[in-house]
Amino acid sequence: MSDRELYCDVCEGVALFEAPPCVDGHGTDCPELICTGCGSAMVIATFTFRVTRLADRQRRQPTRHAA
Repeated sequence: MSDRELYCDVCEGVALFEAPPCVDGHGTDCPELICTGCGSAMVIATFTFRVTRLADRQRRQPTRHAA
């Protein structure tokens, strides 16, 4: 089991979290963690996504219209 100190919303403070025995075969890298203080569960989702900025896109030039 892997132990980590993380912020727990239920305990409202830093608490020790541990990974339960993982049935999915993740071992100590299991994204599911359990707070040892209150028993609440947390899933650490690791994913990547592309960040786009306005500068990367083509900006449209403002146009004026007659009133």
